Order: sequence, then C-alpha cells, then structure tokens
Amino acid sequence: MKPPDPTPDQPDHEMDAAGTMMDPSDAEALQKELSAEKERYLRLAADFNSFRKRTARDSEQRATTQKDALARELLVIVDNLERALTTGSSMPDEPLRRGVEMTRQQLLELLQRHGIEPDQTAGEPFNAHWHEAIGARFDPNQPDHVVLEVVQRGYRRRNEIIRPARVIINDHHLAGHGRHRG
Repeated sequence: MKPPDPTPDQPDHEMDAAGTMMDPSDAEALQKELSAEKERYLRLAADFNSFRKRTARDSEQRATTQKDALARELLVIVDNLERALTTGSSMPDEPLRRGVEMTRQQLLELLQRHGIEPDQTAGEPFNAHWHEAIGARFDPNQPDHVVLEVVQRGYRRRNEIIRPARVIINDHHLAGHGRHRG
C-alpha cells in the first residue's frame, strides 16, 4: 500500500527518508537522538586523539630514558679511555695510544649524534644545577666560586643533565689558610 500524499490539510507532518508521513514529535525525537549520537562521536574522537598523543609522548619519554641510561653506561667507558690517555708515558706503544684515542673519539661522536654533549666548565662560575663540587681550594688569580678543575666531565642534552660535572671550585674563604677541601 502506498503512503498517503501530504496534503495542505496536514501541514504539521513531515516526510521521513522512506517517504512516509511522520509525526512532528517523532521527528524531534529523532533529531535529538541524532544530536546526542553526534556529540558522543565527537567526544570519542577527542578521547582517541588525546590517547594517541599521550601514547606517543609516553613512548618518546620511555625511549629518551633508555637512551640516557645507555649514555651513562657509555660515559664510564669514555672516562676510562680518557684516564688511559692521561697516563701519557706509561703507554709506550704509540699505535695503541692512537687506537685508544680513536675509540674515545668514536664514542664521543656517537653520543653527539644523539644530542649528548660534554660540558666545557673549567673557568666558568659554579652552578649547582650543572656541577657537583667535590672539593675547593684557593687561587688568588681566579674569582670566587669559579670552577678551577674538572675532575670528571659532565654531559647534557640541550638543557637536560645526563651527568653533572664533578669539579673543584675556588673558595676565597680559604685565603690565608693554605687549605684544600675535598
């Protein structure tokens, strides 16, 4: 049976998608349901987008943490190679010395490719965020609280510390005492 055609005496009725007559209250109910489903869809899309961003951020942070842990382990090797090179005359074989220097250089270049740079702190003012003071002495030719000696080099990635530099600082309070602390 064919649905009745809308007539001028039925102005408050609407046609649905199938072409049948609908009561205006049914149309309003469907419109509200459609609006609620659209709102639910938008909320789910926003939640998924937030989840995706959070997952990416967490993954990146986890990778950075793992890189930093590996870098700290590699820095111990770099330190040992530098100690071997500072022994100087106790390494009689020049090709061996060059090999140690090349290995140290390769490790430093690997760290640099991953954004990890050594601190250049000798002669700079002491900064508790970047340095670990392990001792102090007095040098009248240097300003107070300046780094006199780097005992162990520090490393950082941009403004993030991988390892603080272990340093000896100048302390003018030691003047006249001839003392060395640390």
